[in-house]
Amino acid sequence: MTSFKKINTKVFARTGSELSEDNIYWKKYAPPVLIKEFGPIDYIDFSQVEPHYFATTCSVRVQLYNPITKLATKTYSKFKEAAYGGCFRRDGKLLCVGGEEAVIKLFNISSNSMLRIFSGHKAAVHRVFFTADDIHIASFSDDKTVALWDISSEKQLTSFNEHTDYVRAGAVSPVSPHVLLSGGYDKIVNMYDTRTNKKVFSVNHNAPIESLLFLPTGGIFLSAGGTDIKVWDALAGGKLLAKITQHHKTVTCLKIASNGHRILSGSLDRHVKVYDAGTYRTLHALEYPNAVLSIGISVNDETVVAGMVDGMISVRRREEDVKAVVKPKQKKVSYRHAGENLHVRSIDVVVHQDVKEIMSKHDVCLRKFQYSKALDCVMVNYVVNKTPHVTVALTQELIRREGLRRALTGRDGKSLVNIIKFLNKYIGSIRFGRVLSHVANVLLDIYEDRLDELSEETRKMFAILSQKLQEEEQLILALTQLQGSMQMILSGAETSSLPAIKEIQSLEPSNAAQTEHDIILNIA
Repeated sequence: MTSFKKINTKVFARTGSELSEDNIYWKKYAPPVLIKEFGPIDYIDFSQVEPHYFATTCSVRVQLYNPITKLATKTYSKFKEAAYGGCFRRDGKLLCVGGEEAVIKLFNISSNSMLRIFSGHKAAVHRVFFTADDIHIASFSDDKTVALWDISSEKQLTSFNEHTDYVRAGAVSPVSPHVLLSGGYDKIVNMYDTRTNKKVFSVNHNAPIESLLFLPTGGIFLSAGGTDIKVWDALAGGKLLAKITQHHKTVTCLKIASNGHRILSGSLDRHVKVYDAGTYRTLHALEYPNAVLSIGISVNDETVVAGMVDGMISVRRREEDVKAVVKPKQKKVSYRHAGENLHVRSIDVVVHQDVKEIMSKHDVCLRKFQYSKALDCVMVNYVVNKTPHVTVALTQELIRREGLRRALTGRDGKSLVNIIKFLNKYIGSIRFGRVLSHVANVLLDIYEDRLDELSEETRKMFAILSQKLQEEEQLILALTQLQGSMQMILSGAETSSLPAIKEIQSLEPSNAAQTEHDIILNIA
């Protein structure tokens, strides 16, 4: 006697995303700790020196947080109006901040005092950065200018006014103190060389620029604006290398992670996406409760911080680091009882306990050939809404047993309405369409001569099913026409390329290679 074989529900189960090394890596963060601030989080920056404090710029202050305790350690509130873009120097000793006051303020981290005020801009300064030599500051302002400042003398060294709209994004080269990038709401990204005080080149992003980012080599940079992130080659004069379109709302911020091997992007669609810095392929996504305005990540990816429009700061820290701090205590062993555990009794026989397999209700009904009851079991709301593939798998098993007509015949109004509702909901699904189309045909064969005897609600459901089937038929016709058009275009392209290939074959070997290249270009 063979055991009863359950219905195969795995055939229609939705395939999940493949679990890659990056997915495992980015899922090792502890649950986020949320910190409430007083306004939208404009900018987040991590110090590169331990203990890797992060600065959050919000409203009229900048706060320094400890990533381990998640508590504010220092507050800089010497601002009359909103502060923007608080950024650390590489040695972690200085902090520069822009703001609505059109000045850049420089703070000493150790003494909490303000060291410098750089005045010269005529409108709000949204982004400020230390250059690669750590002795200059680049500022990007709403007065459509980009300026370079000397820290020691507090003077403006140079200024660029190439933009025609607000300059809200900027970046400094990680390898050269003389190269700056600026992005404006005029959709243009400009690169400057402070040695010649001239613009090197411009590229058009085709959307207002929200953020710019240099990769660690300094030869490639990224621009974020609208829903797109574009990758440009600076050494090739601004050649477009790639376009990343993974967000469906405005991309607000970019950061480099994993020592230059990964790129992070935050967006108003409440997601932070992780990309490979070599292939620009999406590797993982982090979800947040509100629109993301700023992100920051510490050295070695220990802590990821996201700032949102509602003033919430989400701090995620790697679980591995938390576990590494707690070391198990070694148990002290007394020499008096040292020999007691030398001879440990071994287990000779292991008795395996039989686990009784629990069978689902619909499988029990199938085993008893109660097809109508089996169908009723999988038509309850919980199964239909949560696991529709179980319902479809049962109907396929009934088709295989030639018991579907028996299961559908002689039904009352309510049970019949539930079946038709299920068909209306899932008949257009790619996974279920083939099986449910057969179920719909059998159902119509049974009840087409009895429609007048059915309730009004049942007739309405049949009308909706008819409309759904017509829509599916129109969609199939449209796709078939599209397929035919594509085949004609591809066939025409193949036909037009044959004379060109014959011409290449008739040429002398010395000129064939160059002419082949030219003809292929003309065909393209």
